[in-house]
Amino acid sequence: MHTVILRDDDTCALTPRASLERLYRPFLDRGLPVNLAVIPEVRTTVRTPDGQLEGFLTAGTKLTGALAPVAGNRELIEYLRGEPGYEIVQHGCHHDYFEFGISERAELAQRLERGARSLQEAGFTRPVAFVAPYDRMSRAAFLEVAARFEVISTGWFELGRMPLRWLPQYGLRKLRARPHWRAGRTTLMSHPGCLLSFHHPYAEMFASVRQAVESRAVTVLVTHWWEYFRGGVPDEGFIAVLHEVAAWLASRRDIRVVSFRDVANGAVSLDS
Repeated sequence: MHTVILRDDDTCALTPRASLERLYRPFLDRGLPVNLAVIPEVRTTVRTPDGQLEGFLTAGTKLTGALAPVAGNRELIEYLRGEPGYEIVQHGCHHDYFEFGISERAELAQRLERGARSLQEAGFTRPVAFVAPYDRMSRAAFLEVAARFEVISTGWFELGRMPLRWLPQYGLRKLRARPHWRAGRTTLMSHPGCLLSFHHPYAEMFASVRQAVESRAVTVLVTHWWEYFRGGVPDEGFIAVLHEVAAWLASRRDIRVVSFRDVANGAVSLDS
């Protein structure tokens, strides 16, 4: 049996309801859960290192103001709360560049609590999982996040960023070459890169996803809603690939699609 967790990053106050509905209706109708990493209070001026506005800003609704709480998009909130197939994950606070790469624990705690309040004000159930913007977390951030969340989903784990008391478990994980592991009550999950991305050849994307899923017991598939609507324009070819993945996952009796909450509840074995 193979287990898949679909993680979509960067839903925020600027995300059109219609974009998520277009992407994920084939998953929802088949009973396949979708984990949305939601930015609680997005900064509307976030830029990439090359100076460009982030794609989740240019693909979404234009808003004024420096910060936009997700609760401000009532249409989006009502849609997400009305669809039980969506699982909300906390995605940082403002999505500032490497905002959880700092080492000041008081500041990290403040960002986590502010983000949590923002999601609570939107009416969401407390998330059990956390995703750091750009998958970057400091040693202090791991500790602060682990104190509040049952699951941490990230791209990779670096020795220099691991809390010292986690090193025995980290070493065992490296020895056994396992992508997912536990430290105390926290489950730490990595992913094989953003396989569902417009940066990859569309003709090869489905095969890459299939290979990743079939070669692992548990696979976190990461994608970003705005990549399918770059500049606000739907990429029909890319959307078709995503929907092909949905149909394939639903057709396989040896594959189950779960949420991070299922992991937190102990319903997912990381080793089998």
